Order: sequence, then structure tokens, then C-alpha cells
Amino acid sequence: MIPATNLDLFAGIPVADYAAALSWYERLLGSEPTFFPNDTEAVWELAEHRYVFIVLRPEHAGHAMHTIFVDALDALVAQIADGGLSPFERETYSNGVRKITYRDPDGNEIGFGGAPL
Repeated sequence: MIPATNLDLFAGIPVADYAAALSWYERLLGSEPTFFPNDTEAVWELAEHRYVFIVLRPEHAGHAMHTIFVDALDALVAQIADGGLSPFERETYSNGVRKITYRDPDGNEIGFGGAPL
């Protein structure tokens, strides 16, 4: 375990087309970024001290895999659908846990998990 009393997590997603990715992630996450560290990065704070960011790194684009567990999975999927995005895959594990996976234009996978119904 990492010994820390205060920890922030930044999960990075490399993209090839920054403008296209920015628009896609705004629709996926339902908001504009929380802040822009520079001209090639955008950061969303999902919860206190928990961030997701996109960064222009074409040579690494398409290899990120992140899963974010949420309380209201169905409501989130409906909100994302309102933004015009459809899941790439829907799974239900043997224990009832559900996972909805989206793929950005580069092929990065962003999954949202939820407790059994």
C-alpha cells in the first residue's frame, strides 16, 4: 500500500486528436473539463481528489483502460445516451456487478461499473 495521508489520483488517457477527444469526453463525462494544465491536456475532477485527463500523445493513443464504479449506473448511462454516445459493450458478471464500456475515437476504453440490481 502507498503510505499517504492525502492522495490524489490522475488517470491519463492518451489521444491522437485533441479537439475530437475533448468533445467526446465532454459528452461522456457530462461537463466541460475542470481545468486545462496546458494546451494539450484537459482534466475532469470526478470526485474529490479523483481525476481523469486526456493528453495529446498520438504515439500512445488507444491503449488506456479505465473503469469507474458509480452508484447510479443506469442514470449515468441514460445521461451519456442523451449526449449521443452508445456503449461499446455491456456486461453482467456472475456476482451481478454490471459494467458498461465506451470506446473513444482512438479506441481507449472507459468503463462504468455498478452494483447488482
